[in-house]
Amino acid sequence: MEKLGVIGGMGPEATSYFYDEVVRHTEASCDQEHLNMVILSCASMPDRTRAIETGEHTELLAEMRAATSALESLSCAHIAIPCNTSHYFYSEVQAMTRVPIIHMPREAARYAAAGAVAGERGFDPAQSAGLFERPIKKIGIMGTDGTVRSGVYARACAEAGVDAVVPSPERQRDVMSLIYDDVKAGREPHFYLFERVLEELTEAGCDRVILACTELSVLKRYREMPPLILDAMDALVRESIVRCGATYRA
Repeated sequence: MEKLGVIGGMGPEATSYFYDEVVRHTEASCDQEHLNMVILSCASMPDRTRAIETGEHTELLAEMRAATSALESLSCAHIAIPCNTSHYFYSEVQAMTRVPIIHMPREAARYAAAGAVAGERGFDPAQSAGLFERPIKKIGIMGTDGTVRSGVYARACAEAGVDAVVPSPERQRDVMSLIYDDVKAGREPHFYLFERVLEELTEAGCDRVILACTELSVLKRYREMPPLILDAMDALVRESIVRCGATYRA
């Protein structure tokens, strides 16, 4: 098996959740059958949404360069970044290293477009197609302002042959409150915010909804998600395990 490098800390709880999920979903009967991982918790990384909105990328990209250099020097064969918003800078960061970086939004859109469901049938889009009665045409996106405005998921969905739908300004404020006021602040999520965003996206005709922020992944610790939800973190977890040569356990 190959070694996985992780650029984490964006935020710390989401990174902790990612590690837990990789361990939980790796088919292993002993320590030696788990992945070797190097996790950099870059909690001081500048806020990604603010960097996108202000255009001030220098400090963030310098931190990314230092992280990719460290992981490359430690012989990591693949890099995962459990932060959706940071993938706005994917091309620049990938150009900094020879180590392939898993593109979480692209993989999440691919899984969602195929009708894949986290935890079912090995979370394999090839096997999960047809779980829904109608073809997937519209995918709702719940992410940060930076993720939504950058269009990173709109492009990923277009590549997968589906349309991306984002919340209204009012409901987008609900998403940001869940992310920043609740999860990042270490508070229990206000699920009425989540429910009214989900209701709006459902009424807009979305066949699936992607949790496109790793802070939103943490919501699953408190409540089971409805079937139309797909967590981008789940796609990243599976791709990390499989690409490093381990067996994914549904």
